Amino acid sequence: MRGAALAVLLLAVCAGFCFAADPAEGYWISVDDKGKKRSGWELYLLNGNLCGKMVSAPATPHNARASKCRESYQGFPIPGKVNEMMIVGTPWIFGLTMERPGHWTNGSVINPENGKIYKCKMTFHPADGKRYPTDVLEMRGEIGLGIGRSQFWQKSTAEEVNALH
Repeated sequence: MRGAALAVLLLAVCAGFCFAADPAEGYWISVDDKGKKRSGWELYLLNGNLCGKMVSAPATPHNARASKCRESYQGFPIPGKVNEMMIVGTPWIFGLTMERPGHWTNGSVINPENGKIYKCKMTFHPADGKRYPTDVLEMRGEIGLGIGRSQFWQKSTAEEVNALH
């Protein structure tokens, strides 16, 4: 009896690890090259792919629409005309597939300010006390052939992301 209870407990712990959220999931604050906080994001799984919804953007009016975007983009995760969607509240990052935990590739990111779409990949870097004093998410947008740039996002909470002004 005691052995069976221990086996059930061990199975429950192992199952918990198997279904634990990926470290990229959750709330993040995007930071530009000069260290300025640009926007708040929620990253989540949708049909096995990682998506990112802009939750807050201090420099963007909350009711601003993505009017410079095209009407549609291949693989866009929600229905409707993209150029009529609100900038805040829309998943501008989508289609990322897991390479391994914390490493996502083959996705897309749309800049809602100009409608340009880029290849996207994200890499979680855990805090190591040296190069990464806190958990960081590297978001890389590319135009192709490895040409692009990275932003290093700060791990955050829903409250911090929503309070970003």
